[in-house]
Amino acid sequence: MTFPVVGMIGGGQLARMTHEAGIPLGIKFKLLSDTPQDSAAQVVGDVVIGDYRDLATLRAFAQGCDVITFDHEHVPTEHLRALEADGIPVRPGPDALVHAQDKGVMRARLDAIGVPCPRHRIVSDPEDVVAFAAELAGDGAADGFPVVLKTVRGGYDGKGVWVVRSVEEAAEPFRAGVPVLAEEKVDFVRELAANVVRSPHGQAVAYPVVESRQVGGVCDTVIAPAPDLDDELALQAEELALRIAQELGVVGHLAVELFQTRDGRVLVNELAMRPHNSGHWTQDGAITSQFANHVRAVLDLPLGDPRPRADWTVMVNVLGGDYPDMYSAYLHCMARDPQLKIHMYGKDVKPGRKVGHVNTYGDDLDDVLERARHAAGYLRGTITE
Repeated sequence: MTFPVVGMIGGGQLARMTHEAGIPLGIKFKLLSDTPQDSAAQVVGDVVIGDYRDLATLRAFAQGCDVITFDHEHVPTEHLRALEADGIPVRPGPDALVHAQDKGVMRARLDAIGVPCPRHRIVSDPEDVVAFAAELAGDGAADGFPVVLKTVRGGYDGKGVWVVRSVEEAAEPFRAGVPVLAEEKVDFVRELAANVVRSPHGQAVAYPVVESRQVGGVCDTVIAPAPDLDDELALQAEELALRIAQELGVVGHLAVELFQTRDGRVLVNELAMRPHNSGHWTQDGAITSQFANHVRAVLDLPLGDPRPRADWTVMVNVLGGDYPDMYSAYLHCMARDPQLKIHMYGKDVKPGRKVGHVNTYGDDLDDVLERARHAAGYLRGTITE
């Protein structure tokens, strides 16, 4: 029997950890990476260096692959359709992935299937933003400002997102010359994420809904499950994510980022059709990780059990600081907490850059949180004892 070859487009840490999840199954990986120094390119044996935006490069890379999947959503939709026309399975396919590539398309489709979202519309210039704000004001939102503006394509980790409070502030997003989506600024209690995985034949599993805490627009901490989340609202969020996966035809992992509003609702903020930062806790805290289930899904294997192994699991991202030698911090972190799990990405340490994460777990949330925060801070150099 010949083991299948999974072609992964994108050489970041998500590809690195997905490759790791396929190793115990004997799954072969082929990687299309921007540079040999990329996170996954350091550990995958079969690496092609090339531009994912070039169709000829994609077609050459796909030769010998049994399925194509991704660690980012930026491959041009028309190129993915060309690969499918060549008979190459692409998972998730372009008809699904376009909803993670284009926020305007996503909002229109979610509206059509009745998914609750922030109020929104595509705007053409700063004056159109003022008109949108006036619509919000008509619904009782003072003067309608502040308004959230997003480029419809390409934004991540707070990039391509602006919170504007006047027509003057609204000018910046239009300078790039790309469509802009305007959304109401939601009065939310916290951010949640519902992670699900779906296979080609329709089997799907849902992980517990988590709380995602952001710092400067970047995910800092994930708590699984979300503390003090009403059971009915948690079930509603899981069912919402499963319905989106089915309606959009997602194959693989889907992360649905949510706002929990002060009046007890959940609204969909963003979609990601790949393993996601809000699911990193599953590496050590779930019976089957998001990465292992993504591999299973794209190969149409039976999906694994998503249930948690412990009462609480906390993930904290390790960001680069002023101390590049993180390895020297291992001695302290591991001696202090033998249960600590450290995951580093092989990246050069730069201030503010995601270079790894830590996972902790246990039956006391305060203890689990403190252990994770201490380890991440010590690795970064902001905690020294």
